[in-house]
Amino acid sequence: MAESLFSNLKNELIDGRSWPNRTVTRTAIFEWIESWYNLQRLHSSLGYRSPADYETVFAA
Repeated sequence: MAESLFSNLKNELIDGRSWPNRTVTRTAIFEWIESWYNLQRLHSSLGYRSPADYETVFAA
């Protein structure tokens, strides 16, 4: 799973951009992970549901 995360991060966020400093880069990566990767991306291991949907369905 880690390889998938880093591949997506590289392809969707890092490639093709220049970053002025480490702080800006770190903030962008954090926001990408927290706002998209963990909440909206469909995971095959979760039955092609987003983690937010998965937790909502199985928390009830």
